[in-house]
Amino acid sequence: MDAKITLSFDKHVVEQAKAFAEAHHISLSRLTEFIYRQLAHKSYESLEELPISDWVNMLSEGKVEYQRSPRSRKALKDEYLATRK
Repeated sequence: MDAKITLSFDKHVVEQAKAFAEAHHISLSRLTEFIYRQLAHKSYESLEELPISDWVNMLSEGKVEYQRSPRSRKALKDEYLATRK
């Protein structure tokens, strides 16, 4: 289930992040969610330990593929029912 949050960033950073996300066919929300998921997955003692730069490098080289969820109601229902079997 998605939850909405409000964040404040430097305008230039937001513009760059939006351009990056658009160039890689991913929403800024999902890109941000991925980054937070990486942060929450492990305990990091410093910012240098974060794997974000590795992921960004893989994405820019085409090694990472983002798969969007199906958008139609029927597709979502079918996907849900398939997990219930």
